[in-house]
Amino acid sequence: MFSLNSAHRYFLYQGHCDMRKSFGGLCGLVSSELKREVSSGEVFVFLNLQRTHIKLLHWEHGGFVLYYKRLEQGTFPTPKKEQLSWADLVLMIEGIQVQKSRQLRRYQA
Repeated sequence: MFSLNSAHRYFLYQGHCDMRKSFGGLCGLVSSELKREVSSGEVFVFLNLQRTHIKLLHWEHGGFVLYYKRLEQGTFPTPKKEQLSWADLVLMIEGIQVQKSRQLRRYQA
């Protein structure tokens, strides 16, 4: 079951990733390149050079989950920032590129 939501923190790997990498290789990139703890519950997003494949690595209770999507046509837009919001991730996966936006302030407890 797809269990990602807005409560998670999302980090985009800024380089391009070899999509042959699986759990071990992606965990190595997270620790060495992103300097983050792999089992923290955060979600790590990887794109290949052509931006036609995306992988999301996430630690859930009991083990790692790897989500993988390959586009048959088109490319994923690339956000310029390393930390993504849930909305950024959903727009990126759906192929929607926002040209101009303004986020209004919201109350945060």
